[in-house]
Amino acid sequence: MKKTVLAAAALLALACCKPAVNVHPDWTYDSVVYEINIRQYSPEGTFKAVEAQLPRLKELGVDVLWLMPMYKIGEVERKGSLGSYYAISDYCSVNPEFGTMQDFDNLLGAAHQAGFKVILDWVANQTAPDHIWMKGRPSDFYERDSLGNAIWEYDWTDTRSLNYENEAVWAAQDSCMRFWLQKGVDGFRCDAAGEMPSKFWKNILPGIKRDYPDIYLLAEAEKPELSDPAETFDATYAWELHHLLNDIAREDKGVPDLKAYIDKDTKNTPASAFRLMFTSNHDENSWAGTEFERMGPASKVMAVLCFTLPKGQPLIYTGQEIGLDRRLEFFEKDPITDWTENEWTSFWKGLVSLKHGNPALAAGEKGGKIVYLDAPEGVLAFSRAVKGNKVSVWANLQEDAVTLADGRTLQPWGYDITFRHSRKKIW
Repeated sequence: MKKTVLAAAALLALACCKPAVNVHPDWTYDSVVYEINIRQYSPEGTFKAVEAQLPRLKELGVDVLWLMPMYKIGEVERKGSLGSYYAISDYCSVNPEFGTMQDFDNLLGAAHQAGFKVILDWVANQTAPDHIWMKGRPSDFYERDSLGNAIWEYDWTDTRSLNYENEAVWAAQDSCMRFWLQKGVDGFRCDAAGEMPSKFWKNILPGIKRDYPDIYLLAEAEKPELSDPAETFDATYAWELHHLLNDIAREDKGVPDLKAYIDKDTKNTPASAFRLMFTSNHDENSWAGTEFERMGPASKVMAVLCFTLPKGQPLIYTGQEIGLDRRLEFFEKDPITDWTENEWTSFWKGLVSLKHGNPALAAGEKGGKIVYLDAPEGVLAFSRAVKGNKVSVWANLQEDAVTLADGRTLQPWGYDITFRHSRKKIW
């Protein structure tokens, strides 16, 4: 009996000492996502032109390069002279506007050589009216009206909606995603993921993850049922937070609203969930305005929150790293021609370095839980700590300067960050 007890105790000890299995790929926890608008990234607007800028992006410090849709797009009912990236005519071909398939392969190889991960923007909800499936697949591949016409959603007149009641569509999507995974891409950002039934994602993603366990999956959705990485996506969009930050910047809402959001998100999503946080992206920039239009002088402190709040995985959009202060055209050529570094470059580099250098800021279950600190009205103050690392943030979310209890002054929309490693103050 004694031997049995000792043996059980030994097994328990071994189990306790066994390292925990990551819920996500190890490389994702402290990663920063960078969204590349290929068309507007240079006057050339090509894969080769993006490849030429990899050294600059490496210096910025970002980890994951999200390429906006680079597949062949439709010509029927095209919007503007160049069309939308999101009206795809062939999932397994590249847009000739950007170059050849070999050019894409070269970009992917060079990015991997430089240490980046590359994810593609996957558009599963709809296709162009002249997608190859429109002729090569049964009519029930698409949603149709009473007259048999393929239909679209919203004002997306250059698209046609796929029929997700037909499970053959699921298999076709799975096959096309695997085409790119076999080429070596590191995952997908899935456009409008909440528009499709959750059962579709729950059907195809486990098999994809099984066969490609090191990939990363991001959903443009905020459905709780898509936020469990064990079943579906590693990360979901923090849309509600984004709009709340815009409201706070206009002083329509304040610190109590932000605390309420954080508490609600903690309860509604698993501790292991990643939440993509941002002050801009392609939709916001082109349609709602730049971060300077929406947030004004609060844009920096809001970016700080995106890098430091719990579960957060931060995003930087094309041009933010140089403080680009204009909306980029969506259906026309409108390139960025000057990438000269400035104060904004230093700002974003500092945030990326902060994220990488502090395990307390890791996304998901590895990051430290939020602990609110005493602070004057209008200031969100909190700390996060894990394994001897502690980060403390004071964010002044108002137009008035404020003095903290220790005598520090925060300017309007100002912030202060301190962090310690093993009780030694580093910065």
